[in-house]
Amino acid sequence: MARRELHPSGRSPQSEPIEVLVVDDSAVVRQRLKSIIESDPRFRVVLASDPYEAVAMLSKSVPGVILLDVEMPRMDGLTFLGKLMRQHPMPVVLCTAQAERAVTALEMGAMEVIAKPNWNDTSRMSEWSQGLIESITNAARAGRAPISEERTPSTDPRHMADAILPKLPYTSRAGATERMIAVGVSTGGVQALQQLLAGFPKNSPGIVIVQHMPAAFTAAFAQRLNNDPRIEMEVALARQHEQIRHGRALIVPGDVHGVVRRAGTGYRVELVEGPPVCRHKPSVEVLFRSTAQAAGPYAAGVIMTGMGDDGAGGLLEMRESGGLTIAQNEATCVVFGMPREAIRRGAAKAVLPLDAIAASILAWNASSDVGTWY
Repeated sequence: MARRELHPSGRSPQSEPIEVLVVDDSAVVRQRLKSIIESDPRFRVVLASDPYEAVAMLSKSVPGVILLDVEMPRMDGLTFLGKLMRQHPMPVVLCTAQAERAVTALEMGAMEVIAKPNWNDTSRMSEWSQGLIESITNAARAGRAPISEERTPSTDPRHMADAILPKLPYTSRAGATERMIAVGVSTGGVQALQQLLAGFPKNSPGIVIVQHMPAAFTAAFAQRLNNDPRIEMEVALARQHEQIRHGRALIVPGDVHGVVRRAGTGYRVELVEGPPVCRHKPSVEVLFRSTAQAAGPYAAGVIMTGMGDDGAGGLLEMRESGGLTIAQNEATCVVFGMPREAIRRGAAKAVLPLDAIAASILAWNASSDVGTWY
């Protein structure tokens, strides 16, 4: 199929706005959400007061994205989401303040979850509105809608890893043989991480994970992974200066950056404040850069499903420092943006389906010659 020419803005002049169905029982909230979403000309909003009205509308036309409230009187959002995913799967963004329900929604197939705002806090509404637009854009692209990906130029120093830590080469150290794994993931990451972690035995090298997710939900997400019977490793929310050790996977909390530092013959996690990098906080770029500097050839880096380019440059630094670097392949990604960009830059030593990544890392971990693997 021939590709249409794009405007300098990245949008096709011939494409129609993508329809977003907003389902919320509050008329005031529906109108406010409509105003925010339609401030981006790529989207057009239609409104439903509850899931029953939404079903009637879905019988006539299929939107590109559904923005779904949780607390509604006749049918709650999770019940509707479950029915939708069984009968007519489509991209859904869930809006909720409840962490457990947010993680459940992501497990059920929601593409994105955004925390409900405090509508009275006008100082935060601009930031929240930008996050909402980004979540809807992520979901639209996950649903293969013809939508441009609007990026902040990577040359802008405010959005590079330099804002958190300078680029430095890995320096070897005597007696250092401890190995570790760094993972970066975004849209579609809940299910991807569940499958990835299920492939590691209990005594696997320590793992540090950045999953793009609102700060209010990361603790519940870590607990859900830790309670998953398929996952043998312990999973926890990373704490300041926590040691990275065998048999444990650490989730970097939302709204701080996760930096890997040397600690004796091993490593620890430092939680660092600072601006978003590659539009994200925590940023995969920061995690990978710090891992390259701290662990060099003793680290494996994995970039998985997600929109944008967060982590591509950092994964390249990991490869240049001798580490094993893996990108999830397109066929198993919900959104191929982050892995695609890493592959384009030559950052990935291997491009693998999701179900082969853990085995590849375990083979690397069992090898004696870490620097030449692959």
